[in-house]
Amino acid sequence: MVGSAREAARSRRTPPATVRAIERGAYEPAYAQLADILRERIAEGEFHAGDRLPTEAQLIRAYRLSPVTVRRAIKILVDEGAVTATPGRGTFVEAASIATATFDLRSFRGILADPAVKVRILSVRVVPASKRVARMLELEEGDRVIAIRRLLHRDGRPVLYHRESLTYDPRRPVIETELGVTALRDLFEGNGQVGPKRGRLTLLATTLRTAEAAHLRAQVGEAAFLLEHHFFGFDDLPLSWGVFVCRADLLTFETTVGFEPRQPAADAAKETA
Repeated sequence: MVGSAREAARSRRTPPATVRAIERGAYEPAYAQLADILRERIAEGEFHAGDRLPTEAQLIRAYRLSPVTVRRAIKILVDEGAVTATPGRGTFVEAASIATATFDLRSFRGILADPAVKVRILSVRVVPASKRVARMLELEEGDRVIAIRRLLHRDGRPVLYHRESLTYDPRRPVIETELGVTALRDLFEGNGQVGPKRGRLTLLATTLRTAEAAHLRAQVGEAAFLLEHHFFGFDDLPLSWGVFVCRADLLTFETTVGFEPRQPAADAAKETA
């Protein structure tokens, strides 16, 4: 009874837009194209949560692909959590879940990438490591570290306050080019010639303390975001630890759960015009 009701509901759905074919000479591999096509068919409503996708044999025939290519495409969707594959039963569309939602730092990167954003060095000093800094940089308390304070501003208005501690190496002095906004862009974009092997970022909601509020020309206690960064070198030892502080109204975080319908080419052209 439930099965017949599902089939009846499927038959009443609006037919999807013309599904694109595999482009044989395209740079994008065929398995990635097929994964995109199946995402589009889900997004357009051809398949709903709980529906079974076409079988491997059907996809092979429909798109003239090898079994290996079809399996790779399905694996991509399984890894994304978009579908589940059960041997002997088939591949089924998963319901959208906010538990698997991820957010990126696009708005933060937008600040660093803005050519209007300039950096002002507030201080650069060699100081004894505090207990917390020593723990983060895996040093002894009192070991020397480089403490940097920066203020990023746009059109004369402060947007980011940055404090950072780096391991001190007397054989490698900090040069001016490493202190500017370009160095920060390179760090987060992976463009630097000598960068970290890996890093850990932690985003926290906070309120501005007295010094932070003064630098950002805001009120003490005003809502803010704190982005903590902890970078490691290729020897897996810490290179730096620090935080960016930004007023909450300057950053936004959004994501999509599930798949959005593919945007018509004409509409996409309007947005990019």
